[in-house]
Amino acid sequence: MATEGAAQLGNRAAGMVCSLWVLLLVSSVLALEEVLLDTTGETSEIGWLTYPPGGWDEVSVLDDQRRLTRTFEACHVAGAPPGTGQDNWLQTHFVERRGAQRAHIRLHFSVRACSSLGVSGGTCRETFTLYYRQAEEPDSPDSVSSWHLKRWTKVDTIAADESFPSSSSSSSSSSSSSSSSSASWAVGPHGAGQQRAGLQLNVKERSFGPLTQRGFYVAFQDTGACLALVAVRLFSYTCPAVLRSFASFPETQASGAGGASLVAALGTCVAHAEPEEDGVGGQAGGSPPRLHCNGEGKWMVAVGGCRCQPGHQPARGDKACQACPRGLYKASAGNAPCAPCPARSHAPNPAAPLCPCLEGFYRASSDPPEAPCTGPPSAPQELWFEVQGSALMLHWRLPRELGGRGDLLFNVVCKECEGRQEPASSGGGTCRRCRDEVHFDPRQRGLTESRVLVGGLRAHVPYILEVQAVNGVSELSPEPPQAAAINVSTSHEVPSAVPVVHQVSRASNSITVSWPQPDQTNGNILDYQLRYYDQAEDESHSFTLTSETNTATVTQLSPGHIYGFQVRARTAAGHGPYGGKVYFQTLPQGELSSQLPERLSLVIGSILGALAFLLLAAITVLAVVFQRKRRGTGYMEQLQQYSSPGLGVKYYIDPSTYEDPCQAIRELAREVDPAYIKIEEVIGTGSFGEVRRGRLQPRGRREQAVAIQALWAGGAESLQMTFLGRAAVLGQFQHPNILRLEGVVTKSRPLMVLTEFMELGPLDSFLRQREGQFSSLQLVAMQRGVAAAMQYLSSFAFVHRSLSAHSVLVNSHLVCKVARLGHSPQGPSCLLRWAAPEVITHGKHTTSSDVWSFGILMWEVMSYGERPYWDMSEQEVLNAIEQEFRLPPPPGCPPGLHLLMLDTWQKDRAQRPHFDQLVAAFDKMIRKPDTLQAGGDSGERPSQALLTPVALDFPCLDSPQAWLSAIGLECYQDNFSKFGLCTFSDVAQLSLEDLPALGITLAGHQKKLLHHIQLLQQHLRQQGSVEV
Repeated sequence: MATEGAAQLGNRAAGMVCSLWVLLLVSSVLALEEVLLDTTGETSEIGWLTYPPGGWDEVSVLDDQRRLTRTFEACHVAGAPPGTGQDNWLQTHFVERRGAQRAHIRLHFSVRACSSLGVSGGTCRETFTLYYRQAEEPDSPDSVSSWHLKRWTKVDTIAADESFPSSSSSSSSSSSSSSSSSASWAVGPHGAGQQRAGLQLNVKERSFGPLTQRGFYVAFQDTGACLALVAVRLFSYTCPAVLRSFASFPETQASGAGGASLVAALGTCVAHAEPEEDGVGGQAGGSPPRLHCNGEGKWMVAVGGCRCQPGHQPARGDKACQACPRGLYKASAGNAPCAPCPARSHAPNPAAPLCPCLEGFYRASSDPPEAPCTGPPSAPQELWFEVQGSALMLHWRLPRELGGRGDLLFNVVCKECEGRQEPASSGGGTCRRCRDEVHFDPRQRGLTESRVLVGGLRAHVPYILEVQAVNGVSELSPEPPQAAAINVSTSHEVPSAVPVVHQVSRASNSITVSWPQPDQTNGNILDYQLRYYDQAEDESHSFTLTSETNTATVTQLSPGHIYGFQVRARTAAGHGPYGGKVYFQTLPQGELSSQLPERLSLVIGSILGALAFLLLAAITVLAVVFQRKRRGTGYMEQLQQYSSPGLGVKYYIDPSTYEDPCQAIRELAREVDPAYIKIEEVIGTGSFGEVRRGRLQPRGRREQAVAIQALWAGGAESLQMTFLGRAAVLGQFQHPNILRLEGVVTKSRPLMVLTEFMELGPLDSFLRQREGQFSSLQLVAMQRGVAAAMQYLSSFAFVHRSLSAHSVLVNSHLVCKVARLGHSPQGPSCLLRWAAPEVITHGKHTTSSDVWSFGILMWEVMSYGERPYWDMSEQEVLNAIEQEFRLPPPPGCPPGLHLLMLDTWQKDRAQRPHFDQLVAAFDKMIRKPDTLQAGGDSGERPSQALLTPVALDFPCLDSPQAWLSAIGLECYQDNFSKFGLCTFSDVAQLSLEDLPALGITLAGHQKKLLHHIQLLQQHLRQQGSVEV
């Protein structure tokens, strides 16, 4: 028995749990009814108003469940005189709507059939009418008597679905009304003494609205029926609170218009969820979701929804979002489940939106979150090279490990070694970066193939070529790229290419070829190297064969295949370049070998080719000799020869050695047809007059912008020589940081010199217009370009003599180019502020004096075009230089750069750095920006006293506005006035934190202003005017 009791108790508990879940489920779906009035089961007097009195009777009866309840009855048909109509009204109490926009009424009533009443004459009805009216307040006592006369709104005429005869079941009743009520009840719808156990009730439901006032009344009109109003229930529909699509929607009142009208409800995303993207535009984090409540309290028409945030996945269907467990992740918002971390990554914490990579592995910025983590590649393998004259073709094989990626690229690092060559693996302590003349084809960085042609190498100079393997994550690794290096050296004495290869014979598995000697053997040919490969395969799978004669037979070939052949010769200086490719085909299987009928034709052809080459060479030599005799002056005598240690011999032609300057310009510059030139507006003034912008478009070439300086007729002969001489100087130099000469016009007048157009003009004015707009590294890059140009000029032993920021031009790409080559300063004081001491005292211009001038140019750049030595007179500048005073660092100038300036201003010119050392120093600063802030060892250079800027004449400055004008920051006068900075004491209190609020955001302007504020504070301390 105990066991059975326990089982029954368990079943009952389980049933209660199931019932609870069903109840919760139903409550989340069904509409909610907000009860406004309900007389169901009411046992005490309700007390509604009637008109006329006694038209409706309130009585207590037993319902179909034999429970006592209050009802309203009207049945005056039987006793009414024939032909008289009934008009009986019943009104409820004032009903507050409680926010409902539409009310619903459910009526329980019964109606007796007219046929059972024995009434004739058409005065009997089986219907009644339902009305309502709105009100802000309950009716006042004065107007209660006339309530039935107010303006009512008809809802509907209510008809019974079923009416019943007098034989219906009945029950006893007790009346709380007067005797008239009892009398009326006696002839009521149920009759006196009837048993009502089988009472038949009609149920009707109607609605009315929209409701806009505080409450309302409901009225019932009887016009001749015998009916009983058993229960009245007034209510409104409300859509229940619901969770749907990861959003919660609150309870919402149904629409007042009823029917298909909808009320929108805004949802709130559940924890760790966000709105879905908008359907239009696809913007993340779209509009909140919406659900619509209809007139019957049911949800419908969902718009939008929510989705789980990154690192979270759906739970309990679409009701919640839970965090991804450890080891799983989810990168994007949505309702997909969490996924395991990709290879070589992990998620140590819950709710991971991404899986961080394991140590040593990385994910590139372009990699999607689901991509596995990868690593840098290993070093390339098996470097080798082929010398091709002064160039070489460098080859390598792919790295053993690619790091799990497919975006493999290669970079080539070139180092030039002086004297003894360092082993490639040691890094070359005496090696430096290769000069700018060394070039790479197709490029030096970002190579996709495993070879590169390196040109511009100097003969007999040892180099180290290092090939780095990189991929999309190499920059993320703290370790440098893995690389392989090889020692190389070139010679100009290797033989030239073998011009052609002939087929002598062929068989199904072999081919015999022959070739002539190279056109320039450059020594004794030791042997030839024949390279061949099957055209159907990759060229990298080639084979080589060495032959000491100019004939070779290649065996073990496939029948019917086409093979490519190349030959190169070798001397004691090394291999020459390969000649062009030729293709021969082996015979198909089974065919007999074929051989040229005679080899005599090949021999004769080779002999005739050699004789033709010798004849052409002899004619060329005779023509050169004749030309030199005609000119009368040896070409070598017109050259100024200079040598630079370790660089070999370079030549710079001095145009002044020519008697005819036009002859020099024709040899050293390109003549341009004036018809190809279009002259436009004036852009400046040069030494020979106006400089104009123009367009140059030679036939077959695209149009380009040029700067044109013209010398019109009437100029002295010396002026013409100077004008053309400068163009002849400029035309000899080709460097990316030197102004390029595009051509000259000498065969017509006016004489014209055309140079590339530099859109941004001189460097000093360019910087003054853009003060504070560049970072220190950008300014260093500008100085590096000028230093590279001066290094190139110094390799020709060319001295600029007038280097300054004004003699450097800037193009639209911010590339600085040295100009004014050959422009000698007029007298020692012309460029005194840029001149070295030896130039001032002895007029001696050297490359070392150019280094001094370059240091002044550096100071101009870092001060954004400030005039060197400010407003000091030339005598004051001269005295300062003689007393070894040097310029101080400009505001914001990194210490490393100012120390480099001081090196260029050494009094002993032998102690000044060379331009190649300056270029190396700039390169180091660009690679390692922290060296800009390095102060260096004070013992490495002699201490030098620093000048201070020319002090402002404070007594002459009567306001902060005048002070701003004096320091060149008048653009901030309105800012100072707006913030009430009207006295010097106010200005002296400013700090760096205050400047952005004043609208001073440029770093250069901030530094300059703070510098002058410090000078102002010193002045005010001396005056005792301010506490700073």
